[in-house]
Amino acid sequence: MASQPLCRLVTAIQPSMLMYLADSGIWSYPGDEPIKLALADAVEDLRNVVGRAGVVLQEREVVMPQRAAYPLSFTGLHDLNLRALLPRVIDGLKRQLAALDALVGPAGTDAAAADLVTDAQQSTRQHLDVLEQLAAKLKAGLAGTA
Repeated sequence: MASQPLCRLVTAIQPSMLMYLADSGIWSYPGDEPIKLALADAVEDLRNVVGRAGVVLQEREVVMPQRAAYPLSFTGLHDLNLRALLPRVIDGLKRQLAALDALVGPAGTDAAAADLVTDAQQSTRQHLDVLEQLAAKLKAGLAGTA
């Protein structure tokens, strides 16, 4: 199926911890503004990729993959602040990047899928770098300069 890489791309992004944090409103509480802004930027970019994939799937008359349920373990995240969640988000993005990297070969024969996978990889790498730098600053005690 020609659209399978696009469907796999969507399923690699949608049920992520990052998307859960955005959908659940955990970061709506005051504080940790640099983390909130970095997470919001990452979510916006990844939702953009999912939306673009949805448009291509719709043009191909392929049903968008049903959104997978978030893992039940994510519900326990509500008791943690964003600083405590940051390492988990970073780990989740690393796993997501590995899933995206695995799509490079299958997407190679589909120009639209290849472009979207590349965009998703670049976005994930960029946001992962920003979040890792932010985590390093926080760990070093430079939270106010982040």
